[in-house]
Amino acid sequence: MIEEGVRYIGHQRNTERGRLDVLMVDSGNALVVAELKIIEDDSMLVQGIDYYDDISKNIEGISRGYKDFHIDPNQIARLFLIAPSFSVSLLNRCKWIDIPISLFTYQCITFEDSETITVVFNEVTIPSIPETVETYNLKDRLEYITNLDVRKIANDLIEEIKSWDAENILIEPTKYDMSAKVSGRVFAYICPRRKHFMVYTQDNEKKLTSFKINQKEDLETVKILLKNNIDRLR
Repeated sequence: MIEEGVRYIGHQRNTERGRLDVLMVDSGNALVVAELKIIEDDSMLVQGIDYYDDISKNIEGISRGYKDFHIDPNQIARLFLIAPSFSVSLLNRCKWIDIPISLFTYQCITFEDSETITVVFNEVTIPSIPETVETYNLKDRLEYITNLDVRKIANDLIEEIKSWDAENILIEPTKYDMSAKVSGRVFAYICPRRKHFMVYTQDNEKKLTSFKINQKEDLETVKILLKNNIDRLR
């Protein structure tokens, strides 16, 4: 009644976080963790995620333990939340969680002159994440640094790097940081923080290493590595 093809495996299975309510498998052989409530309860989201985390870590063992159900351990498990109703807060939280969540409300109906109880399930649509068109620029990334002296050091570094090969070096803003490329290949990341910034680049052993920059002197070794990496990628 909840979803066509879903099969019951068991209930009250022990996990590191307690006993999960119901374990199932869907028509595509993906494992399903279900959290049930008889009242509206926002805490069920956190409980469900705790059980989901435990099951996901042990999915291969579960698939071997329930061979007759043909669970596919390579598929991402699903989380079902089942309750009479859901609050607006819970619905809004679900839209930001990057796991497959399905919400189902239910209603128990009894008819006159009958002891039969009919349960009706309805799937609830989780709100979509608002679509935004984000544009990034270097000025915004640099202004994230609140220490003006450090901000100037970062800006001067960017300008100096570009001057090494104006035709082939490109500094691009990303969502939170800045990437430095030569001939289309990344050789460093410049990552603003409030009172300093980080430079990520390969060291002499070609291992990606982070350098915390608070003052100009911190850049002495970094600049040598940056130039070496540029030469290596050209």
